[in-house]
Amino acid sequence: MATTEVPQTQSRTWQEVAHVIDSTLLRADTSRAHVVHLCEEAAHFGFASVFVHPSYVALAVNLLRNTPVKVGTPVGFPLGAALTTVKRFEAREALRLGADELDMVMNIGALKSGNRGVVQADIAGVVDIAHEASAIVKVILETALLTLEEKIAACELAVAAGADFVKTSTGHANGGATVDDIALMRGVVGTRAGVKAAGGIRTAADAGRMLAAGADRIGTSSAAAIMAELGAPAFR
Repeated sequence: MATTEVPQTQSRTWQEVAHVIDSTLLRADTSRAHVVHLCEEAAHFGFASVFVHPSYVALAVNLLRNTPVKVGTPVGFPLGAALTTVKRFEAREALRLGADELDMVMNIGALKSGNRGVVQADIAGVVDIAHEASAIVKVILETALLTLEEKIAACELAVAAGADFVKTSTGHANGGATVDDIALMRGVVGTRAGVKAAGGIRTAADAGRMLAAGADRIGTSSAAAIMAELGAPAFR
């Protein structure tokens, strides 16, 4: 597959880029003060969402209550190997606390074992709960661990299960989003689902390449740095 041409990042305003960014803070050492800063920064720039650990969902929801910024949290993170019943419980609790978006990790091992029915049922189990609460689900494929055939299959299974987005990576594997993977995922899902690029996106040029390749959302822990590159007014 040919690599998508590098876009002219300057053709997008910082506001346009901000509106598709999921500003992410999922380090093990994340403190309450870190989450407060993340949320205040997200409100300042107008990011699409913040993604925080489940234990910080209630805090983030409270901080962002009067803003358009959504609150998201991961499910089955980062390995995807939890039981579906556990993922469903995680999802239900996160939604009860006010989460708007769930990024669930697919059962990667089941896919690689050829158990596609297990993969689809696992996703559908979380999607059903989320959609009852009018929340959206993005399915993390962990593309760095998959073959071409597995990437295609994962996209099809996610769509069949009712997922709203397919997403490249957790950021915890040996590899993140690539232009070729985004183009492939967009080609497979078409208009049936969104595509989120995440993992290793640290600059405005990185974000621009992913958007040009077909991404609808950008997950990054470098959101403020990207905004600075694009000329946004500094936060504090």
